[in-house]
Amino acid sequence: MWISNEVLRGFPPDFRVKYRFFKQEEGGRKILPRQGYRSDFALEGDFLKTTIELRVIHPEFEDENGEIIINENSPVLEVGTARMWVLFPKAREERHIHDIKVGLKGYFMEGPRRVAEAEIIEIIGLFTNPRTE
Repeated sequence: MWISNEVLRGFPPDFRVKYRFFKQEEGGRKILPRQGYRSDFALEGDFLKTTIELRVIHPEFEDENGEIIINENSPVLEVGTARMWVLFPKAREERHIHDIKVGLKGYFMEGPRRVAEAEIIEIIGLFTNPRTE
């Protein structure tokens, strides 16, 4: 059974996204991931740079009712919402609080490959969560 990051970390997620996993013919995954999936995250604007610096932000998937999916054995929804967690507090301070805004488009990344598109729909703890290691 999945235990939410909010319980484990003691603070809320940084932001929420609505997402859609690409189908295999679009360059996506063969099968949908399960809760605990550790993709990376990139914003649309990151691809305009010479070198893409991935953001080390992981998703925690929600069900149709906006509750955390606790079953780690079932695939997540193909289209849904996820709570997003910045893993490094220093990066939150130096980079993410300046870049992440509601309405921006991003991607779940597996290495250099975009496997899902996402849109930031809500900022939650980005500005109040820890900013030092």
